[in-house]
Amino acid sequence: MARIGIDCRLWNETGVGRYIRNLVFSLAKIDAKNTYILFVQKREFDTLKLPGENFEKQLTNIHWHSFKEQIEFPKIIKNAHVDLMHFPYFSVPVFYTGKFIVTIHDLILNHFPTGKASTLPLFAYWLKQAAYRYVIDFVIKKSQKIIAVSHATAEEIESHYAIPKEKIVVTYEGFDKNIAPKSTKNIFKSPYFLYVGNAYPHKNLETLLEAFKQYKEAKKENVYVYLVGKNDFFWGKIKQKVTELNLDKNCIFLESVSDKTLADLYGHAQALILPSLMEGFGLPALEAMAQNCLVLASDIPAFKEVCKDAAVYFNPHSAESMFQAMQEGIREKEIISEKKKKGLQYAKGFSWEKMAKETENIYESCISLR
Repeated sequence: MARIGIDCRLWNETGVGRYIRNLVFSLAKIDAKNTYILFVQKREFDTLKLPGENFEKQLTNIHWHSFKEQIEFPKIIKNAHVDLMHFPYFSVPVFYTGKFIVTIHDLILNHFPTGKASTLPLFAYWLKQAAYRYVIDFVIKKSQKIIAVSHATAEEIESHYAIPKEKIVVTYEGFDKNIAPKSTKNIFKSPYFLYVGNAYPHKNLETLLEAFKQYKEAKKENVYVYLVGKNDFFWGKIKQKVTELNLDKNCIFLESVSDKTLADLYGHAQALILPSLMEGFGLPALEAMAQNCLVLASDIPAFKEVCKDAAVYFNPHSAESMFQAMQEGIREKEIISEKKKKGLQYAKGFSWEKMAKETENIYESCISLR
């Protein structure tokens, strides 16, 4: 029996937060012998119901990417007497000297180090980039194991850093099977395409909007795109682009939708469109396939790894290529039906429980429990 710490400070965030929540709740189903210490912020400390008797909460009211994280967080971890620490995100305190593993979801910041991707002044942004590179170097070198969420990410890590290949373990993410099936009644403006995710520059939403404008003009009828994400600075920039392209009546922004609404959106959409220039995994693609929704995706390694031949691919640098994929997604009925069937089948191979079991095996290998 060992004490394993999990950094849960991003519990309520999208993306990494969903990964953390599903990891914790799935571990509770499969592991009753180890003790898990969840390092949480005050909101979760006050409200989170622990999933098992072998789980504890440790108040850690420290924001990620902060000076306080580097100085105070190591002391909190040390006082919790953990045998192994799991950081499910690269934001690791470099003064921590205990055993730890880290999950690296992507290396997008290695490829998109531009001021456009930040709300900070340029000098402050480059300072932040330097800090990121220092921390990521520390994480790569000092971690016992590195969990990558796809082989695409694993290959990225190998190509950027001189580390033994066996130090990296790939554990795929899953999808939430408790998401209700779509309702038979469509309450959305139709026909529509769907985008799910944030609006960071590498997500390439401006090209998506340009392709959608071409599609709308070619159809000569009302068609819509639902954009599901977080209303922040980057969404503000995309809303400006929508207005520039005269698409205000056809682009519908939704924030903080429930799992039920998200399932309905997938279920009634003509297709999910993912125009990213780079991704670590592609969870919306997996969720869409599980809901029998066609996926139109950039021809990048992560999407091809998840979707295989179940998606319609396009060149993300070309609005014309994306437009052609949108047309194909509606026109080729027999091909699309076959892709949807394949997507449903492929989705069955992913689960959070499988991911948690593989992660538990990594814990045990690192602390020599066997």
